[in-house]
Amino acid sequence: MFSFRVDQRSLRFRLLAWLSGIALVVTGATWFLHGILLQDLARDFLGERLEREAEYAIEQLEQERQTVPVALDSASRGYQIFHHLYVLRLGGDTTASDPRWQNALAPLLDEAVDALVEVKEDEQHLLVYRRHFTLDGESGVLLVGEDFSRLETGLQQLHWWVTGIAAGLLLLLITLNLLAVNRGLIPLSRLRDQLEELRSGERERLSLDVPSELDGLVMQLNRFMDEIDSRLQRSRDSVANLSHALKTPLAAITQVLRGSRPIDEARRQKLVQRLEEMHTQLDAELRRSRIAGPHAGHISDLHRDGSRLIQMFRGLYPDKRFSLTLPEDRDRRVPIEPQDFSEMLGIVLDNAGKWAVSEVICRVMVDESLRITVEDDGPGVAPGDMSSLGQRGMRLDERQPGYGLGLSILTQLVPRYSGQVRFDISSLGGLKVELTIPLKECLR
Repeated sequence: MFSFRVDQRSLRFRLLAWLSGIALVVTGATWFLHGILLQDLARDFLGERLEREAEYAIEQLEQERQTVPVALDSASRGYQIFHHLYVLRLGGDTTASDPRWQNALAPLLDEAVDALVEVKEDEQHLLVYRRHFTLDGESGVLLVGEDFSRLETGLQQLHWWVTGIAAGLLLLLITLNLLAVNRGLIPLSRLRDQLEELRSGERERLSLDVPSELDGLVMQLNRFMDEIDSRLQRSRDSVANLSHALKTPLAAITQVLRGSRPIDEARRQKLVQRLEEMHTQLDAELRRSRIAGPHAGHISDLHRDGSRLIQMFRGLYPDKRFSLTLPEDRDRRVPIEPQDFSEMLGIVLDNAGKWAVSEVICRVMVDESLRITVEDDGPGVAPGDMSSLGQRGMRLDERQPGYGLGLSILTQLVPRYSGQVRFDISSLGGLKVELTIPLKECLR
């Protein structure tokens, strides 16, 4: 036996289920309303005809002006030509075209309101119109009726025909929905094929020739792949830089250690210096390779990450006073990868902590952009040397340990978020570093 398994997670199944359900509801409601409205329309049509014929019969009675029995006879003969049934009460006399219905319809003669009434007797269904009138000072009531059963039988047959047509239309709608859904999902199949080609290396990026609803998805996927390529390139560059920077010092150190000459204090200091330079170079390249960029899909908690960093630097520089001002909203988050945010803020805080005499002020503000300002009361930087800050390996002062790589990494990291780094003279007398990162650019 063959088994058919329906994947309820399938988009095709969901669309077909919804569209078929809607088609079923609309078709069923139309069929139901057709049955009700068809019978109401037939009832109203017959009611209007019975009302006109009752008016005509009364006009005939009024025009003849004969004695009552003759008038009844005249009305009876004229009415029997056109109608199935009538009951007429004028004065104290009652006559009917069919005596069998006279007793059954007698209660209707006592009602005081002109109206269309339905009467069911055994298997017959009558529509009866009641009309009150006055003739030669005498009150009268005329009942004009017609058998509604035969018309109902015809209406039922018509309704079943409509049922068959509705069922056929429903099947046609389901078939058309299936074709429309399959046709509409073709772009997804093409996108799947492109992803397979991307995986196999047959293409580099996804094509933007897709329905507008998929534009955002394709652009995000292409941007994600650009980010992966960028990270891969940074990793390769870091490895190449490390290989180039460490190969010669390692060879020199190895040669010294393998040599027969004794290692005096001067040579030992040179070896230590070489090893420290290698360690610094290794640390810098690893930090560069860890840059995630603006599309990593992570966010930073300003209060959590900022407070953690400021506490760490208060421990590193216990003789310096670090103050931090954060946005009032304690749940404020920004679309910057936490490691990158810690790297940015950590570099400027560390630089300020090294050079400050006693105080470092850090302010973090957020509106349309993230703005970080760090000032210190250190010796500062001459205006003419501001442009040299951030250049790789550039150190303007040898009094503090380091190799000038922190600000260099900062000037590479911030532009990754379409931001800017600005150096200026602080109001405290030292260096002022301003980072500005537009948050809208990070979300694109």
